[in-house]
Amino acid sequence: MIELHASRYVAAQAVAVYDLITDIGRMGEWSPENQGGEWLDGASGPAAGARFTGRNRRRAAWTTTATVTEADPGRAFTFVIGKVDRPETRWQYTFTPTGDGCQVSETCEILREPGLIGRFLTRLGTGVAWSKRADDLQHGMDETLRRLAATAEPQR
Repeated sequence: MIELHASRYVAAQAVAVYDLITDIGRMGEWSPENQGGEWLDGASGPAAGARFTGRNRRRAAWTTTATVTEADPGRAFTFVIGKVDRPETRWQYTFTPTGDGCQVSETCEILREPGLIGRFLTRLGTGVAWSKRADDLQHGMDETLRRLAATAEPQR
């Protein structure tokens, strides 16, 4: 298992930042890889068990299907890629109120590393060798939180 973690203080209320993160159609505004997504099966927002499609693009485009496992407004948003009972990756955002803002943490857990074909497809899609993918994802998480903060924080 590979676990990556990024964290950033955001000068905005935790519920407001949670609302931005869970508006999956907007994720492309912040993420250097994800281009947004759409809720599936009639879901209209975050709830445990809700599914969504995520669109990603780097060198090539690909989609993933995610299932929400935790949706606690202002506290946590967690989803898995792959089957719920055997996920490949788990993504989690947590929000900790601190004074006039919150600490936002993003965690990516690669629960099942891809085999040879999956590693080839990762390189084909992202342009990054699997041996460098963790560093690439870490950079993307840091950049996502930086851009998220710039959107969420009131203009001074």
